[in-house]
Amino acid sequence: MNFSNAQFVTSFGKLSQLPPSDRPEICFSGRSNVGKSTLINKILNRKSLARVSSVPGKTVTINFFSLDGIYLADLPGYGYAKVSKGEKRAWSGLIGGYLADERRQLALVIQLVDMRHAPSKDDLQMINYLIDSELPFIIVLTKADKLNKSERASRMQAFTEEIPCFEDIVTVPFSAVTGEGVEEVRAIIEDASAEFEAYEDEDEEAEDEFAEDITDESADNAPRPCVDDSGFLIPRRDK
Repeated sequence: MNFSNAQFVTSFGKLSQLPPSDRPEICFSGRSNVGKSTLINKILNRKSLARVSSVPGKTVTINFFSLDGIYLADLPGYGYAKVSKGEKRAWSGLIGGYLADERRQLALVIQLVDMRHAPSKDDLQMINYLIDSELPFIIVLTKADKLNKSERASRMQAFTEEIPCFEDIVTVPFSAVTGEGVEEVRAIIEDASAEFEAYEDEDEEAEDEFAEDITDESADNAPRPCVDDSGFLIPRRDK
């Protein structure tokens, strides 16, 4: 992928405005001020393609960028305290509605967490939702340059207690200042989009085979492809 070729496409402020996906999508999720726009600009070699709101928590849109046959979707930042309940409901409706939309060809969720601090209540709510919904996701730990070696080791150890299934989740320390994690995130985006397309092809083949055998009574119990092979899905939570 040529990440420098990314282009802004459009924004949607209401879930009802979103058309069905026509290509794989990779979305970015995180609280306000976690560095989401900065991360997107860094991996796309731009200074201001993803714009930082001058007022945290006030941008309630999903912004789409095109990149070599996929869309990158920048979800609204959540969790800023100094906004109205109505604005918080708007966050929840747009973010939750997007993630639950069966029309989306969602290849990967890139969940951002500030490496310097314990995850917020909203972060944990999002991570638990991703686990329980069995959506493919990774965690990018932003602002890694703000910690020294011992502080980083301490936070990584703390995350194992603070974040459910943390040791099973792909995590990437990231810094827009030093460039740490940039190439790793780019590689994950490429892998996730390629694996999603390969899975879709396999799924179509399986559906064709299923259709051919539809008269067989045993076809009702035919196994279906499982996206757990992607490598970005964590194990299902025990139920």
